[in-house]
Amino acid sequence: MNKIETLCLLCSQPLQSTISWKILLTKHFQPTICDKCSARFEHSPTATALYQYNDAMKDYLHQYKFLQDVALAKVFRQELHARFKNEKATIIPIPMHLLKQKERTFSHMEELLKAANIPFRQLLEKTTAETQSSKNREQRIQAAPLFRLMAGVHVEHKEYLLFDDIKTTGTTLRHATEILLNAGARNVQSFTLING
Repeated sequence: MNKIETLCLLCSQPLQSTISWKILLTKHFQPTICDKCSARFEHSPTATALYQYNDAMKDYLHQYKFLQDVALAKVFRQELHARFKNEKATIIPIPMHLLKQKERTFSHMEELLKAANIPFRQLLEKTTAETQSSKNREQRIQAAPLFRLMAGVHVEHKEYLLFDDIKTTGTTLRHATEILLNAGARNVQSFTLING
């Protein structure tokens, strides 16, 4: 077994990790954050999210999404892999508007799934560059449809699972669910990284 020293992606403290047969033979990822940083995240009591929104998560999202630190996609890969590895439904990450994706340089939802080695399909595209976080509750609820099917996409009569970063009012997930159900999906569930 070899010891390799890497740094915590959040606080830059050294991480002592050992490459073992367990890591090599199972889908066990090397840790990317230290125990102290990991302890700051609060697990969600619901079955539809991994974590609760708190100060640690606020800092994480800011650094990951707005400071474009794509390496942070790896922070929750072990938990996401454990949640999705036996998922029978087709996983669809909530898409970003193309202008936003250009601005941020990567799709944060797709990168989370890629880091966790989880297969997914993209069937939707965002119709507006406006973010839900810029609106109040009433504006979110009254919003025009946020998504449409991608050109040439066929939605099969089967199970789908939408994956988003955070659920606050549920407007984003509700809009995406409606589009898929109207296009012929049998059932649409959702799961988020964070419960807002």
